[in-house]
Amino acid sequence: MSVHNSDDLQRIYAARFQDNLEYRHAVWRVLVEDFFQRRVRHTDAVLDLGSGYGEFISQIRCAQKWAMDLNPDTPKRVTPDVKCLLQDCSARWELPDSLLDVVFTSNFFEHLPDKGALGRTLDETRRCLKTGGLIIAMGPNIKYVCGAYWDFWDHHLPLTDHSLTEALRLRGFEIERVIDRFLPYTMVNSRPAPPLLVYLYLKTPLAWRVLGKQFLIVARKP
Repeated sequence: MSVHNSDDLQRIYAARFQDNLEYRHAVWRVLVEDFFQRRVRHTDAVLDLGSGYGEFISQIRCAQKWAMDLNPDTPKRVTPDVKCLLQDCSARWELPDSLLDVVFTSNFFEHLPDKGALGRTLDETRRCLKTGGLIIAMGPNIKYVCGAYWDFWDHHLPLTDHSLTEALRLRGFEIERVIDRFLPYTMVNSRPAPPLLVYLYLKTPLAWRVLGKQFLIVARKP
């Protein structure tokens, strides 16, 4: 569910990301190769929830790939091995039970209109994950972003690492890892950091405590 229709989303993200697509792709290459790939096996079925232009799902190495988004530009941006689901994430997913090994989502839950929509999305995540499957969720931590959170027109649902952790537990997930400060807030309207600095940042957790304003949560379906 979104308070914006597909045409709105198409305009918003074209205006926001069009000028730095190549840079975003390069940053996500580092994030995937040097951090997230360790959680994804080559045999896994993976869904990128709120995939946008598919920087994660197009670069992760796995056996089966899905991307879910309402933006009609998504199928044009992802690689040919990605199957796209252009649907409301808070409605029943067009996937069978226990199909997925990993559901990944980055900077998406804040775009949902309310906690009811988030709860239904988490229910669908749990339904479609296999036993032992993971949800990996990253997003702005309102505790550290504060007023800058509202600089984006399509932000609606403020979350912290604690509130999302509680929501996941209430939906039957077991929490494996919580990082309250992980990545800096945004790549939009900020000075681009060379991919080498992104790599070095990932290797320096002490820097996360200073610059990190996004949480990272990993939870498992028991």
